[in-house]
Amino acid sequence: MTVTTTTASPAAVRGRGRLPGKALLGLFLSGFLGIVTECLPAGLLPEIGRTLNTSVSLTGQTVTVYALATAIGAIPLSRATARWPRRHVLLLAVGTVAVANVLTAISSDYALTLAVRFVAGLGTGLIWPLLGGYAARLAPEGQQGRAISIALAGVPVGLALGIPLGTWLSGFGGWQLAFYISAALTALTMAWMLATLPNLDGQPVEGRFEVSQVLVIPGLRTILFALAAYMIAHNILYTYIADFLGHLGMGRQTGWALLAFGVTSVLSVVVVGAHIDRHLRKLIVASTMLLAISVLVLAVFSHEPVLVYVAVAAWGLAFGSSSSLFVGGAINATGPASDVAQSICTTVFSLSISLGGLLGGLLVAGLGTTSLTWTSLAFLIAAAAAVIGGQKHAFPKRA
Repeated sequence: MTVTTTTASPAAVRGRGRLPGKALLGLFLSGFLGIVTECLPAGLLPEIGRTLNTSVSLTGQTVTVYALATAIGAIPLSRATARWPRRHVLLLAVGTVAVANVLTAISSDYALTLAVRFVAGLGTGLIWPLLGGYAARLAPEGQQGRAISIALAGVPVGLALGIPLGTWLSGFGGWQLAFYISAALTALTMAWMLATLPNLDGQPVEGRFEVSQVLVIPGLRTILFALAAYMIAHNILYTYIADFLGHLGMGRQTGWALLAFGVTSVLSVVVVGAHIDRHLRKLIVASTMLLAISVLVLAVFSHEPVLVYVAVAAWGLAFGSSSSLFVGGAINATGPASDVAQSICTTVFSLSISLGGLLGGLLVAGLGTTSLTWTSLAFLIAAAAAVIGGQKHAFPKRA
């Protein structure tokens, strides 16, 4: 197979008249592997902690620092590389994640592991804001929205499957095996992108909206607040799900519970994808309320294993497409400034993951595992209030 290294114009790519499925698969896998790398430690905290000689709460910060780096790097790295050929940028970012996964598996030093995870997070911070624009330029006229949905679907699918995948793989050869396999899959994805992705030209930074201009657009700050509260609530509990289930005496069932979460999360992607254009407000309200009810059940009926499984499955159904819903709201609210709004959402999304992991660790260490559910519920009540109340600009009945 001969791999082209020349750039291709968007017009030439769109001229095919149909979606470039192979190229979009490469973008999907980039987002999927970036978020899988972020989530992998969450289901393996006790095992990783034993290797690094750290507590569960400290080990959980390997998730926190990754998300923090993604939040810090998303906007400045995207602007710094805006003029570079798109495939070069994506390969650099994905390659960074692959190398970091190998180094994470090798490391037995806590400080070194945190540093490696931070660098990997910077790589992911460069991946996410790139995917939507890349997909839109590859797609034929009139199909850009569908292309963007396919490219970005890797993020919610990765969020759904990252922890159960890591937990399952570790059963065959320890937690390090999960990171080695992730690195290998990332390397294969790079080869796939070299063979299928046109190397589109970069775009100049001039003429873009400034972050300060976008933040004052009516509705966006409400969306960002709801997104932050929702994601913090999710990650307070999700980052420490293995420890939470162990506290309930269900530690050996962590993999099965997370499988239920993953299956319903993928189902959510399918269902929401079919209705998001017409019913975004209804879906985001339903997602927030269902997640709040699920966490309440986990808090009150934690002694009933069947109800725990039901709550975790409902949690996955609520959460699976939440990122698409919030980003969809941001796009509707900001119109021509939506590219910058998506970068801001990426930053808030990742920072919220980081804060959720940090708060979860503090709660486990200071107040005990049972405090995770009640704190998550408090944040979800705040998110629900913002979503329901934001019916004028943030989440209008008719977008």
